[in-house]
Amino acid sequence: MVSTSLATPLHTGVVKHFNTAGPNIPSLHYELDPLVRIDQHLIEELIEQQRYFVLHAPRQTGKTTCLLAMRDYLNAQGKFAALYVNIEGAQAARNDVGAAAQEIVSKLAQQATESLHSTVLEEERVNILARGALAAVGSALRLLSGASNKPVVLFLDEVDALVGDTLISLLRQIRSGYTDRPKSFPQSIVLCGIRDVRDYRMTMSDGEVITGGSAFNIKAESLRLGNFSREEVQALYAQHTAATGQQFTPEAIEVAWVATQ
Repeated sequence: MVSTSLATPLHTGVVKHFNTAGPNIPSLHYELDPLVRIDQHLIEELIEQQRYFVLHAPRQTGKTTCLLAMRDYLNAQGKFAALYVNIEGAQAARNDVGAAAQEIVSKLAQQATESLHSTVLEEERVNILARGALAAVGSALRLLSGASNKPVVLFLDEVDALVGDTLISLLRQIRSGYTDRPKSFPQSIVLCGIRDVRDYRMTMSDGEVITGGSAFNIKAESLRLGNFSREEVQALYAQHTAATGQQFTPEAIEVAWVATQ
């Protein structure tokens, strides 16, 4: 790939660049429409049907960017209260369910305040955690759903970063609230990570081995975000050409396509 820093922009101001470090920011990064890259209509259908499902793909393929775009789309439609939460920080808790619960509930409270302008979790966070770690996440989701005047849709990112007892606890709390949706629990929950939940193989602190499928058997679908196609790679380079005037030969595009497969 030719470095964008060598290109001379045709205009003043911020010059976009290719991004491989975290979610895309449209004003800074070249990107394809995230809602085109996922099966938006299927996802909407699953949400309408009050389903819980999985979206998985390798790293740096645009999962988080797609989830954030879907969250913003749903909130703009006005029918749902859509929330995106990255729980990767709870990975450090390992098998400490209490520490993981504190991190996840804190993230839920933060994002509910920022995205939904709901402070109910922040106000009740201490009380939720005081009632016990094994039910803390479920209690937070019940409280948020009950306080919302719209059905809640939750996108949980980096779920498979959790291990052992903490992951089992999270999956079982979500499963236990499934029958209470949508008034007292999220209408739809999307688990996002590198792997499908059925491929999770967890060893609890007592040595018991549990597969993710048995811990989360309410999953309706498993969706995989597709790899970039040759046409999509070409479209991204075309955006750079339009912004800077730097041309890429068909041979250069082919080299980039082959090297990034």
